[in-house]
Amino acid sequence: MEGNGANLFFPLFFLLSLLFTVSDSRRAPAMFIFGDSLIDNGNNNFIPTIARANFLPYGIDMGFPTGRFSNGLTVTDYGAQLLDLPFPAPYLSWQSHTSGLLHGANFASAAAGILDSTGRHYGARITFNGQIALFKKAATTQLPSLIPGPKDLEDYLSSSIFVVNIGSNDYINNYLLPNLYSSSRDYTPEGFADLLISNFEQQLTSLYGLGARKMVLVGIGPLGCIPSQLYQRNSIDGSCITAVNDAISLFNERLPGLRAKLNSNLPGSFFVIEEIYNTFMDMIQNPANYGFEVSNQACCGNGRFGGELSCLPLQNPCLSRDQHIFWDSFHPTQAANKIIAERCYTKEATDCHPISGYQLSQI
Repeated sequence: MEGNGANLFFPLFFLLSLLFTVSDSRRAPAMFIFGDSLIDNGNNNFIPTIARANFLPYGIDMGFPTGRFSNGLTVTDYGAQLLDLPFPAPYLSWQSHTSGLLHGANFASAAAGILDSTGRHYGARITFNGQIALFKKAATTQLPSLIPGPKDLEDYLSSSIFVVNIGSNDYINNYLLPNLYSSSRDYTPEGFADLLISNFEQQLTSLYGLGARKMVLVGIGPLGCIPSQLYQRNSIDGSCITAVNDAISLFNERLPGLRAKLNSNLPGSFFVIEEIYNTFMDMIQNPANYGFEVSNQACCGNGRFGGELSCLPLQNPCLSRDQHIFWDSFHPTQAANKIIAERCYTKEATDCHPISGYQLSQI
């Protein structure tokens, strides 16, 4: 299964890379992506882990599984489209084909977190620190062979878009699992949020040191509403778990202060926050306003709300996938991903502050 999944998508990304060239008229020549399973598009296919999506019905609406934890495209896939960029390939697929790095790369890894300990019960995963280390390799040893002039490389990196969507697993695969992790005993919710922000600041500063300047920082969504939490915490009627949402909101509330500090301390940087919490909560509370019919039931999964077990190999998913907000027990459908992307990466974006992802790509 591992080998087949890994080989399925590489020809697709290789062909996509040939169809696009860096345009002189586009300010952002590339997108570099860091995060977890919400935007992993295949890196975990190459490492020994149980956190994989390289089997059907994952990818059913793309025609085959790629490693994306959805029925189709992710938010960053749609974001790249809206910025007129190709889909950044999973970095681990480019080990012997580094020319694809000219269009960016996806370093995201399912089960990864800000903390190195997060997600360890899944086996291997590329932590955020690990993802930064891989980007350092790309920026210092691989990209210089493609962009030989130091000033040209500096300009390329400083004009590229860096998307960082991480932190969810530090809660659902760390803090909220007291039988496996001690973090909830070691820290109050406020203290844990402070711990994450402190580590996050150091990690983003490291990216800056490697040439990143334009960064989109994605907040955490209402994790108390995902099917896995509804099942684990015995929601009777599918109502969101308030205590979980309150805990992750503490992290989100600290992001604007972090943005202001980083923009002030890192010359030439521009940080944008994508605030997805309120939009996603509104989607759940008012699904019909967004074209959805089912707001708390996974399209593919087992148990109450589809939250006991995530999507299993060759399982038959629901037929009305575009009517569901959640694809499996943790992840949105591509229909929900498209809405989230449009609210950041278009000129009329409402969820990215102080400017949209589109505007960031132009400066």
